[in-house]
Amino acid sequence: MHSPDNRPETSVLVIYTGGTAGMAYNSQGELVPMDFEQFRKKMPELRQLNMQVEVISLGEPIDSSNVTVADWYKMVLLIQENYARYDGFVVLHGTDTMAYSAAALSFLLEDLGKTVVFTGAQVPVGRIRTDARRNLLTALEIAAARHPVAGTVRVPEVCIFFNDLLIRGNRAKKVESQQYNAFRSENYPPLARAGIELEFNDKQIRLLPAARLQIHTFLDDRVTLLPLFPGLTERMMRAQLEVEDLRGCVLETYGSGNAPTASWFLNCLREAHERGIHLLNVSQCEEGRVIQGRYETSAHLTEIGVIGGDDITREAAITKLMFVLGLKRPAVETSHLLTYDLRGEITPG
Repeated sequence: MHSPDNRPETSVLVIYTGGTAGMAYNSQGELVPMDFEQFRKKMPELRQLNMQVEVISLGEPIDSSNVTVADWYKMVLLIQENYARYDGFVVLHGTDTMAYSAAALSFLLEDLGKTVVFTGAQVPVGRIRTDARRNLLTALEIAAARHPVAGTVRVPEVCIFFNDLLIRGNRAKKVESQQYNAFRSENYPPLARAGIELEFNDKQIRLLPAARLQIHTFLDDRVTLLPLFPGLTERMMRAQLEVEDLRGCVLETYGSGNAPTASWFLNCLREAHERGIHLLNVSQCEEGRVIQGRYETSAHLTEIGVIGGDDITREAAITKLMFVLGLKRPAVETSHLLTYDLRGEITPG
């Protein structure tokens, strides 16, 4: 509640999915999701915000390890249904798959004109040294932020706020399970830093011409991930690439996109490409980018039809592949879209 003299200027919808931030210990000493009313009681600071904060649950709270494609659709539909009523959105989500979910929503929400911030915690809200309070309160502030001069939405993107960094959602990777700085973006600068004040990096924020929000609610999940390693055998590789009805594969290669030149390896990829499987080449390195043809060990991949993924993350590559395949475009257009920067997920070379 707010007094007439202290009416909230902005409104934010929190979409609660579960995760460590909203967990408590059960009688067996195990962490289990709690409902958001319990969460509210543990965070009285929410009542002090000069903004309207409403909460809606995705359903029964879940651990993010159990998040599915169907859950992404639910998030998208909730944002669409409430888009006109709120100035911004916060998704309270577990950390384990947060980067996948943020990347997926960046593709499913086209022409996004409001802020969607994913956040969570490494330590449950009920613990003394929890990071849940700080992360959620700052995420709410970011979701409601307006440009001080233009008065427009400050960050019209899907992003992740954690510890003190605001990161583009499809650039984020979870890199830490024991410290508070759980997420990093190695190939793109933070969109904002939270110190005493919020310092926005306006030059890095993706501003698009005003357009009506379009949503997508179909991802093609007939994809796989194939990380290369010394000792990978033809039998194991074929077991993945010859799965019935497979449509796409993210190939995690070495360095700047390098892979073995053994004939059996190249034949496996060539045959997969001829069966209509789209092969997207992503580096195993956290920094840098795929440059096919830089070395002999990657030149053959281009000839076979493997698509270079530039500096895209694994999480964004998987979700982008699902998204583009879900558009059901002709093969040539699908290949082009996989190389094209759709939502700021790659840095054009």
